[in-house]
Amino acid sequence: MAAEKIDIVSLIAKKRDGKTWTTEDIEFVVKEVCKKEKSIQESQIGALLMAVRLKGMTTEETIQLTNSMIASGGVLNDLWPKEWRHLVVDKHSTGGVGDKISLVLAPALAACGLKVPMISGRGLGHTGGTLDKLESIPGYNVSQSKEDIRRILEEVGCCIVGQTEDLVPADRIFYAIRDVTATVDSIPLIVGSIISKKAAEGLQALVLDIKVGKGAVSNDDFMRQLARDMVSTGNGLGIRTTGFLTRMDSPLGKMVGNALEVAEAIECLRGNGHPAIVELVTQQGGQLVFDAKLSASLEDGVAKIAHALEDGSALEKFRQMLKSQGVASNVADVLCSEDRDVFEILPKASHKTDVTSLKSGFLREIDSLVCAEVCKELGAGRTVAGQKLDMTVGLEIKSNVGDNIKAGDVVMTLHHNGKADYSKQIKRLQDCLSISKDPFTLHPLIEERIRPEDIKKAK
Repeated sequence: MAAEKIDIVSLIAKKRDGKTWTTEDIEFVVKEVCKKEKSIQESQIGALLMAVRLKGMTTEETIQLTNSMIASGGVLNDLWPKEWRHLVVDKHSTGGVGDKISLVLAPALAACGLKVPMISGRGLGHTGGTLDKLESIPGYNVSQSKEDIRRILEEVGCCIVGQTEDLVPADRIFYAIRDVTATVDSIPLIVGSIISKKAAEGLQALVLDIKVGKGAVSNDDFMRQLARDMVSTGNGLGIRTTGFLTRMDSPLGKMVGNALEVAEAIECLRGNGHPAIVELVTQQGGQLVFDAKLSASLEDGVAKIAHALEDGSALEKFRQMLKSQGVASNVADVLCSEDRDVFEILPKASHKTDVTSLKSGFLREIDSLVCAEVCKELGAGRTVAGQKLDMTVGLEIKSNVGDNIKAGDVVMTLHHNGKADYSKQIKRLQDCLSISKDPFTLHPLIEERIRPEDIKKAK
């Protein structure tokens, strides 16, 4: 008996009515979407996406959607030699304010013997983009072919690059339509987008840094559910996946802005990292070292990453990565020399203006969303696609959450260009400081670690 022909209108109606798509249904949708000569109309793709946004997907449907998206293009795992396929790992963050973890983590992992083909993105909304930050380094080339990625991993152990043209083309098509159909905030579609790109790298292990709090991309309940679904899907595809729920109420570390964040990342690689940066790098890196079976325990994995930051081996990997991605040797050498000022190389703003506290007391919070919005107004982020960024502007945080400060103390310094009146931005930054009369207990930076076994127990 011949198989029943799948019809796109019936599939829209099926999901609209809350029914479950079969594997064949999902494969049909993804293949049709990726055809050059499409039989499916763009309006129908929009209707499919809206049906998913409203009715959701089961874990099995989400895994199959992700699998079909991976199959829509090329994959990198065919490039990896058999002898180190078990060493290929990566990390993804949902985006934060001052989040420069990837710049430190990739070389630290390489220093521990892992292979890290980190495919990153640009700034989205109020969150900064890893590629944008790296492009503040003269000569750094984020566009690398698959063959170049293989070569860099072989020679250095890590690279941080943009998405290659043939990697998960279904995601580019879906995302462009999601962006104009109010379906960006669909958890199954977010999971499919993120995990498909990571799975196409041929990973052994993956950590996910899911931000919660004021600087996150959505509310805490949404982000927690997203974390659980991403962990379930990653593990369902055979990748050892662990999620970290991390607080983003205040900026991460002491710098916000493209070149400023690169400077702070290098300072961490030099062994002088902000405690919050070091905590996330060692905990997330340690998880990957352990999951790749290069340590006997999680604690041992954390210690290996910490040692790579302390002994200079992670800094050396960063230097090698810069050179392998187009940075001139003398430029990389200055950036990675412990006795040189990185702003001999990195671009810097022409003006600085201090932001002082209006009250005395204990600094409870620096609203990260306000900080990001101010930096975006100065040119650190985009308001339209393709907009050129000002790599020099941003914020330097001078006081830590929990500090006992006095009215008039400098809490932040605004890095900016020109002689414009920034009084409105200064006032917004002053108003975003939460000051408590009494001491308080700091919230842990890592709120929860989500492993596949934790999800199984919860069920």
